[in-house]
Amino acid sequence: MKKYLSDRNLNKKIWVVALPIMLQNLIDSAVSSVDVLMLNYVGQSSLSAVSLANSMIGVFFMFLFGIGTGIAMLAAQYYGKGDMKTIEKVEGIGLKFALIVALLGALAAVLIPRLLMRIYTNDETLIEIGARYLVYIAPGLIFWAISAVYMAILRCIGKVMISTILETVALICNVLLNAVFIFGLLGAPKLGVAGVALATVLSRLIQLMGCIFVSVFCKPGVPLTLATVFKRYKLLEHDFFSMAMPAIGNDLAWALAFSVYSMIMGHLGDDVVAAYSIVNVVRNLGTVMCYGIGSASGIIIGQILGEGNRDEGIRAGHVCLRLSVITGIIGGLMVLALMPVTFRFVSLTDTSLDYLRFMMLINTYYVLGTAVNTTLIAGVFRAGGDSRFGFVCDVIDMWVYAVPLGLISAFVLKLPVKWVYFLLCTDEFVKWPWVLKNFYSHKWAKNITRDNVE
Repeated sequence: MKKYLSDRNLNKKIWVVALPIMLQNLIDSAVSSVDVLMLNYVGQSSLSAVSLANSMIGVFFMFLFGIGTGIAMLAAQYYGKGDMKTIEKVEGIGLKFALIVALLGALAAVLIPRLLMRIYTNDETLIEIGARYLVYIAPGLIFWAISAVYMAILRCIGKVMISTILETVALICNVLLNAVFIFGLLGAPKLGVAGVALATVLSRLIQLMGCIFVSVFCKPGVPLTLATVFKRYKLLEHDFFSMAMPAIGNDLAWALAFSVYSMIMGHLGDDVVAAYSIVNVVRNLGTVMCYGIGSASGIIIGQILGEGNRDEGIRAGHVCLRLSVITGIIGGLMVLALMPVTFRFVSLTDTSLDYLRFMMLINTYYVLGTAVNTTLIAGVFRAGGDSRFGFVCDVIDMWVYAVPLGLISAFVLKLPVKWVYFLLCTDEFVKWPWVLKNFYSHKWAKNITRDNVE
């Protein structure tokens, strides 16, 4: 067993992993902000349609996120153990599942785009625009799936900065290509919403090419290969599915619930959708640090538990909890500080601006709830293989409490828009007592590696 780290060194170790992820999240959020500003010039309907279409893409993203955390649960601990061969096998299992999901998502986007859009809105204009966006973006889902798995592996084996650079390059390309295709720069045609989708596809292809380059030329590491996809590793597959499936179910339950939120807001009018689209971008900026700590906690604590240091893993969990509270407060203050900037650059109706102001004020404290729950459920608990708790917790919280509350308040009681949004944003705080109880029980702190995975 390795010697315990001092508090100072433990904090440093967490921040070394967290900072590149925060940078990646910041650039991602900045790109989303630029996309919104560009679409704002195309028209409010285009902005609203793409926002609703991205709610469906968000479900796909949560599948990938769940697969990534399932990979991280195993890969981080095996990296702490020093077993790189097993990490290659974990990558193959993750790629197999991610490609299946990506192919199904791409087929749905091409074959039934209007039906998918009709889930979120009954406005024919928004349905038509969003359907065109989904058709164009379909190939990018496959590129994204492969890259997401490989970058999850890179983060787990200590190559966080490489993963961040790959994501950063893709996002910068996305912004530049958006400008080219939306506004018809450099002789390109003005494609509007289709240009946004095409820019996303090309940027994800560039990212995949970057992953292949890293795999070939940056050694030592884990190669990006499809060979392991066609092999069977029964014990590892059992471990992956027993831990990853609850994580995927957890993330899917969460993503689908937020899709229902979008559906609820989408049926309350175009002004509401526009405000909701912009506040989601601002909230993403406010949660940059929170998600960085959450991701880093899963990697660092997993590595420590894989080394056999349970007590140090628990102590690292407490450090991550404190950091989540700090970053949650900072994130809320960021949302508050961004209010005047946001109102200066958006072009919305007076009604939409009034909704936006209220939604942003709600998010000044909502970010804190997100920060704590994300760090503990998606980071600390999963680091020790405890993904079932989060699944059960979020299914009850979102589908027994928040979603019915939103539907009833909007369509049965027909409450004002502001009340509907306020009630939806109570979801994170309702589950705090159970989440904190599970954290302080320390039952999540387990070594889940095997000595023989053949």
